[in-house]
Amino acid sequence: MTEEQNPGQATPQPEGAAGAQLALQKIYTKDVSFEIPNAPQVFQEQGQAEVKLNLAQKVEPLGDDAEEIVLTITVTATIGEKTAYLAEVAQAGIFVISGFNEQQKHAIVNTFCPNTLFPYARTTITTLVSDGGFPPLTLQPINFEQLYAQRMQQMSAEQGQAGNGADVGEDTVAAAFKTND
Repeated sequence: MTEEQNPGQATPQPEGAAGAQLALQKIYTKDVSFEIPNAPQVFQEQGQAEVKLNLAQKVEPLGDDAEEIVLTITVTATIGEKTAYLAEVAQAGIFVISGFNEQQKHAIVNTFCPNTLFPYARTTITTLVSDGGFPPLTLQPINFEQLYAQRMQQMSAEQGQAGNGADVGEDTVAAAFKTND
């Protein structure tokens, strides 16, 4: 069965979708750090470790519609007043994003890109913590779409109050949770 097309009718396309391109060129680990500032005494401490997670994202234009997106995850574990370990991973990717309007591009940079990078950073963190002699730490998935929606809502509310815009190109999110030892 063939479908006939009327040359006088254009096929409707979403705004900004004509010629739009989203391509991942490269994923790489830009920086890794793991510290145990109170070793070996921290291994004799009793109790649950309190783990704090911080996320940050940085966007660096590279030209020709290419962007370097760097997702930095910092995990700090403390037992009592002592820092058990500090693990930080800067996971980066080069993404080509073209043919989208600014709003669509902004959403892609803040949702699709960190969603793509997060599993790599999570694996590196898990390996660092385990190789450092601590119980395995598996970071739960993060809903970057929800975080983005919350930031946009917050920014909209702030603009309504102050009448001033803010750049959400570099963002930080913090979470705290406890692990069982």
